[in-house]
Amino acid sequence: MRGLKRFSFLLGLMIAMVFVLAACTGSSEEGKAEEDGEDSEQADSEEAVEIEFWTMQLKPTFTEYIEGVITDFEEENPNISVKWVDVPWGDMEKKILSAVASETAPDVANLNPQFASQLAELDALINMDEAVSEDKKGEYFEGIWKSNSFGGKTFGIPWYLSSQVSMYNKDIFEAAGLSEEDVPSKFSEVLEVSKTIKEETGNYAFFPSIDGSHLLETMVTMGVDLTNEDMTEATFNTEEGKEAFQFFVDMYENELIPREVLTEGHGKAVDMYQAGQLAILASGPQFLNTVNENAPDIYEATGVAPVITGETNLKNVAAMNLVVPKQSDKQDAAVQFSLFMTNAENQVEFDKIVPILPSIETALDDPYFNELPEDPSPEDRARIISAEQLKDSEVLVPPMKNYSDLQKAMTDALQAAMLGEMSVEEALADAEEKWNAALQ
Repeated sequence: MRGLKRFSFLLGLMIAMVFVLAACTGSSEEGKAEEDGEDSEQADSEEAVEIEFWTMQLKPTFTEYIEGVITDFEEENPNISVKWVDVPWGDMEKKILSAVASETAPDVANLNPQFASQLAELDALINMDEAVSEDKKGEYFEGIWKSNSFGGKTFGIPWYLSSQVSMYNKDIFEAAGLSEEDVPSKFSEVLEVSKTIKEETGNYAFFPSIDGSHLLETMVTMGVDLTNEDMTEATFNTEEGKEAFQFFVDMYENELIPREVLTEGHGKAVDMYQAGQLAILASGPQFLNTVNENAPDIYEATGVAPVITGETNLKNVAAMNLVVPKQSDKQDAAVQFSLFMTNAENQVEFDKIVPILPSIETALDDPYFNELPEDPSPEDRARIISAEQLKDSEVLVPPMKNYSDLQKAMTDALQAAMLGEMSVEEALADAEEKWNAALQ
């Protein structure tokens, strides 16, 4: 923001110098009339516009921050005003699709890549590769920028990010005769740690989420290629795919993970961790606040470590973005606002309010992301670890056609293998057939 204000000051100074030089050379009445005409045309070209900005469930927690950014933007762009509309998370997908269908879409919308890709598939969003300069694009993490692509076009500007860490219960580890050095960093280490904790304490060590995108992301970290490069054919029915499925089958058959993994997702894992029934919780740092509020004793026993990954060492990052629908007749102003909302200064300010990460690479130079304070809290440690991970993280599962069908097919196949209804080979073949049908 300071850079923009400095630019405005210099622009004003340049304009003032032009008028001084014109006066010194003795302009004629005719010349003055021409200048007046040019000024009038310039004023017309800067006609006031209002853009509508939709976010997902940021009120009332972040009202002061969002309104502050909007005020700063309007002060630096007096011809543009911003109308902010906050939409409940569960309503956004239906609401944005309905708005596009009825040609009442907002000028800027806050979506995740999977929501946005549905609009991109309809060719309803502007191509940010054309709307944003190369210099500006280069400020964002390259892998994050590319994650907002569908059909060879970039449909959104990255905003805030989240990278999971491993939260672990130090009391459970101690009771099992394990130290903090025994917290697994690879899936290959999870089986033995889970056996020890179950035998010594009766608790579970691990609750893998196999619903939604979690299973697909885990498989990618295990070295599984989900599709070919142009995403028209499934490629996971391989030795790596079999090993990934076998990991979950072995954990389930040996009763090292709760039966609820078949029917419940991440929310159940959070509940069990807060109840002291789970040794390790893979989650975004923001969930530490939830643990602190609901189970302060568990929070006091919580340590933080890098997220568990496969031998690839790949780590997933979840991204939120800003998109501009093609329906908008104020696209230039909408892109200008999106770049302002996501600039480094505004992102760092946002990240200091809530445990999220910036999508602009230079923002990580701020000491907030690489220096621990004295007597650090679990949130402080999680912030530093997740920021360190971000440099090696990417969106592991890009937007794909018929994504919800693909997720369901993979989860259904794994569940069938875990329950013994199909062999691992049969389950993978079944998922492969359904994926090929959906992709083509």
